[in-house]
Amino acid sequence: MFYRFEKLFSTSLAAVFLAGLVAHGAGAQSSGEDAHLAIENPAELSKEEALRIYKSLQRRMERGYAAAQFDQLINYQAWPLFNDAPYISATHGQRYVNSYANRMAHNYGTLAEGEKLPMGSVLAKDSVTVTDEGNVHPGALFVMEKLAEGANPDTADWRYIMVMPDGSLFGDTMGARAAAVAYCHDCHEAVADRDYTFFVPEDYAVGN
Repeated sequence: MFYRFEKLFSTSLAAVFLAGLVAHGAGAQSSGEDAHLAIENPAELSKEEALRIYKSLQRRMERGYAAAQFDQLINYQAWPLFNDAPYISATHGQRYVNSYANRMAHNYGTLAEGEKLPMGSVLAKDSVTVTDEGNVHPGALFVMEKLAEGANPDTADWRYIMVMPDGSLFGDTMGARAAAVAYCHDCHEAVADRDYTFFVPEDYAVGN
């Protein structure tokens, strides 16, 4: 069901995503990688190819994101991983992504309609750009943190953070450049009945 949601909303949400990122301007991206822009020509990779590329960049990505100094993200790559290989996400700039969740988000993979994740749940989605021209580099890290009830009614008590590959902050709905990531919750309203969280496509879910 959630895979169908992503397919249904992918075109419109990708447009919202791109509009929000372009508004940030070129100053946010690092090393000329255009890491903050949606790409038009993602490569079509097998699971094995996507895994190989991700593993080749994994440590570099972890070091880069760590420069943001968010305690919530310490050792995020050691958290439970809910996909068996990186998968392409139209709502994250046509990049290959992984879906991690911390131990507090113990029910993320089995979340039923109307059920909620507990306060302190953190979902982290790192990303890799791979174009059909052979360009490969880290993308942004997308983060959702479940806050205390009533902390931010406008986002159903979710905090959205986006960290660039060099650790610079693109935006934080509870901090600097909040307006730059305000569109995140607009996208996630499509799955409000699942506590505003998308799940991975069926054919990439761990255990399938």
